[in-house]
Amino acid sequence: MTGTSQHAPHLTSYPQPPRTADGTDSAPHHPGRPRNPPYYEDRSPGSGVLPPRAWYPRSDAARLPLHGRWRFRLSASATAVDESFARPDFDDAQWQELRVPGHWALQGRFASEGSYEGNGTAQPSGAPAYTNTAYPFPVDPPRVPDENPTGDHRQVFDLPDGWGEGPAVLHFAGVESCARVWLNGQELGHFKGSRLPHEFEVGALLRPRGNVLAVRVHQWSSGSYLEDQDQWWLPGIFREVAVHRRPEGSVADHFVHAGFDHVTGHGTLRVECAPAGRVAVPALGLDLATGESATVPVRPWTAEQPHLYDGELVTSGERIPLRIGFRTVRVEDGLLKVNGRRILLRGVNRHEFHPRYGRTLDPETMRRDLLLMKQHNINAVRTSHYPPHPAFLDLCDELGLWVVDECDLETHGFGGQGWRDNPVDDPRWEPALLDRARRMVERDKNHPSIVLWSLGNECGTGRGLSAMAAWMRERDPSRPLHYEGDPSCADTDVYSRMYADHAEVERIGQRAEAPLSDPGLDARRRQLPFILCEYAHAMGNGPGGLSEYQRLFERYERCQGGFVWEWIDHGLRQQTPDDEVFHAYGGDFGEELHDGNFVCDGLVFPDRVPSPGLLEFKKVVEPVRIETETDEDGTAGAVRITNLYDFAGLGHLGFRWIYEVDGELRGHGRLEVPSLAPGESAVVRLPTPPVEPGDDGEALWTVRAVLDEDSAWAAAGHEVAWGQLPAAPRPAVTPPAATAAPRRGEGNVIVLGPGTFDAGTGVLAYLDGVRIGGPRLDVWRAPTDNDEAAPWQPGPRPATEWRRIGLHRMRHRVDAVETGPDTVVVRSRVAPAGAPLALRTVYRWTAQRDLLRLELSVDPEGDWPVPLPRLGVRMRVCGSLGLAKWFGGGPGEGYPDTRAAARVGRWSMPVDALQTPHVRPQENGARPGVRWAELTRTDGSGLRIEGDPDFFLTARRWSAEELTAARHTTDLRPGDGLWLHLDHAQHGIGSQSCGPGVLPQHRLEVAPARFSFVFSSLR
Repeated sequence: MTGTSQHAPHLTSYPQPPRTADGTDSAPHHPGRPRNPPYYEDRSPGSGVLPPRAWYPRSDAARLPLHGRWRFRLSASATAVDESFARPDFDDAQWQELRVPGHWALQGRFASEGSYEGNGTAQPSGAPAYTNTAYPFPVDPPRVPDENPTGDHRQVFDLPDGWGEGPAVLHFAGVESCARVWLNGQELGHFKGSRLPHEFEVGALLRPRGNVLAVRVHQWSSGSYLEDQDQWWLPGIFREVAVHRRPEGSVADHFVHAGFDHVTGHGTLRVECAPAGRVAVPALGLDLATGESATVPVRPWTAEQPHLYDGELVTSGERIPLRIGFRTVRVEDGLLKVNGRRILLRGVNRHEFHPRYGRTLDPETMRRDLLLMKQHNINAVRTSHYPPHPAFLDLCDELGLWVVDECDLETHGFGGQGWRDNPVDDPRWEPALLDRARRMVERDKNHPSIVLWSLGNECGTGRGLSAMAAWMRERDPSRPLHYEGDPSCADTDVYSRMYADHAEVERIGQRAEAPLSDPGLDARRRQLPFILCEYAHAMGNGPGGLSEYQRLFERYERCQGGFVWEWIDHGLRQQTPDDEVFHAYGGDFGEELHDGNFVCDGLVFPDRVPSPGLLEFKKVVEPVRIETETDEDGTAGAVRITNLYDFAGLGHLGFRWIYEVDGELRGHGRLEVPSLAPGESAVVRLPTPPVEPGDDGEALWTVRAVLDEDSAWAAAGHEVAWGQLPAAPRPAVTPPAATAAPRRGEGNVIVLGPGTFDAGTGVLAYLDGVRIGGPRLDVWRAPTDNDEAAPWQPGPRPATEWRRIGLHRMRHRVDAVETGPDTVVVRSRVAPAGAPLALRTVYRWTAQRDLLRLELSVDPEGDWPVPLPRLGVRMRVCGSLGLAKWFGGGPGEGYPDTRAAARVGRWSMPVDALQTPHVRPQENGARPGVRWAELTRTDGSGLRIEGDPDFFLTARRWSAEELTAARHTTDLRPGDGLWLHLDHAQHGIGSQSCGPGVLPQHRLEVAPARFSFVFSSLR
């Protein structure tokens, strides 16, 4: 779609429902109910509010921010107090102070009070509460319970010198969920729509000194039914409040139309404005009257090359700076195109969140988020599930991200009752729905980063959505529409799905998805581009399966990527009485209804530290593909470089090579790569390997693409992409010859080389005099959120089945301890109680003087209905072995379907740094593809382990059982020992906490297995 609107800016007031003298709806009488429900229960969007207008961060007209410390009183009910607090002479000296913007439930004593007492009596706090889909109050729209925490706010302010007289507006950027406003004793009105701006005309009420602003905020209102958005319910004035002077002739509204013709390379600029004025763009030599068009050669705006032109809009009363990006968005040929090219969305869903301040975010935090996104190859954001703070969109324009701007609308809780009473299909709610659509579009319409408007999220279907779509198309035909909840796509321009598995995505890519019952709608939908608005649920350890999704997006042009759910874990920062920090989730504040840690499902932790999932995503979606080109002799003599950008060439990147043998550097240099247009590939010869005498180990090339110069989002040298290539076939592992004979020692032990075994159990007790506990076969892991799976997921849910079978309580029976001329053989049966299933395990030990080799044979008994969590051995060693070194995958963790970001090398870090601090503790920290590992003390002594084949290494200061039982990180108490897991295999991770499970190729099916380890001590 393309084009520009011919409509003048919308400056008329919206029709309001009939009001009585006391400000309530004149609603029909319902038997047994009050005749007139209060304003916070009416279905209207509000009263007395000005029409919405475009946001701009600066102008030469005066603005007075009202942030800071306000006087505050909290009541348990909306009816507990009268309106006397709004009088200018009201004495608020006994009230508490509260920081605005902010949530009262996260501040001071208000944060520490429980939400409900055990008898169900409401406390006044309105403490944090998390639900995913269920409303935390009875579903009886539009009414809410009497237990409705209500915060009264007062602020006294003076106008700055030189303010002058005349019109002014009082601006609220965001209040949850309903606010009623007075200024100097005069009621201005009320509004709903928590993540949307609202303004009142106040010029006639302002006075130079002693202005008294009074705001009553209700946690629950009719608007709450439209804001069931899978996040914390956090009431308060959480965005800015300010007074804006509006001199005569100031800009009432403006609409910047800046299209781009990719054939001619020309952009067309036209700016609508009321009142009329002029627009200047010095870099383009433009000086136009508003309403006039000009077409000139321009550099277009894209997420990869976000070129903005500085301009200025001048009317008789105001000057506004403009940042103009020329670009055109269309759906044509069944594809979503920007500037004539298909785009591939490497996106994330983003809630606004801070672990201390909730939805109150400062500009520095927003910029930090966007820098992290750009540095991790993310190019798109869906503003789930409401418009963000407008400063975030300014940053998206500046730094370059595609944005799906989503309306402040979700009614998911009605899904549990078959969508009965759903507001989006009730005409009485239509004014509120249209108000939300208008406030989003009018506020954000001048951002080039926004390429799709979204009607909302998980609202079912209904006439209200159709009315919103019709209004959006008329107001802004230059952007396509998105909405996921209607499979027919009747009101949308793209086909959107959530959590479709890989097989379904492939069918959709082939335009072979299951047909709709309506042939016309079916034919139309098959011609639409496809987007996964949510996929790869990033909850806890994971998500898995990202690489397989990305290959589908690249293979089928209809599949234009998607948005991982989601950006950040919503853990609220808390402290124990001992000042230990942890992050709270649903249920930690005494909620009577909650959804646990489902609120923690992000690619970054609450403190914005990247998780392993973000590092994996960066690797999977990297915009440059670096692959092996194998010579006839099987060696990597060349590398294939593919440009996967949509618009950019590779001129901003430098390519570097590294050559290593057994993880030790042999050489490095620059690789000359020709200029490649988007989609093009080139084969580039590698230099002659810098081999040294005796180099017969594992040789690897690593080729990196890095920024050649500083960019707006990262410094020169920042790594964008990498590939690792075998320089030669990997040498085979030769087991050490058995040269030591077992002998009986004192105290019923068997000595074999450096090992001492318990003669009765066959368990290794000492290695070279150092106490060892184990190793023993192990199949249990502390279930990940994806192992637990969402309760609505079709079975089987892995962790449920593992517990049902009893894999968390396996029992070991030794059947025989046998000694041979050069072996100690232990035969055992490992099985859960109450089941005929078992793993027959044979431990075969051989040794040299200073080496001890374990070869395991594992053969299943019975018909195993589920895969194993892991298969390997675990052992307990001295806790002083605090430093881990290894040659294999790293530096971060990796599992079968999350190891794309793990590159082979020599790595070293403290054991404590191997842990991933998930908000809810679970299996984590495995390093994949480990050839050998060493655990050492500060003096260099310790333990060395070699594996054949490669193994997963995990080391932690608590057992898997302790990890399983923990609810928060503070529940994990380091012991005096160290638990080592040496795993032959691990079950994949998947995304079943909300998405698809583990793909077949990553499942750890029960089957015979053979693997070995060599142990030695380091002195």
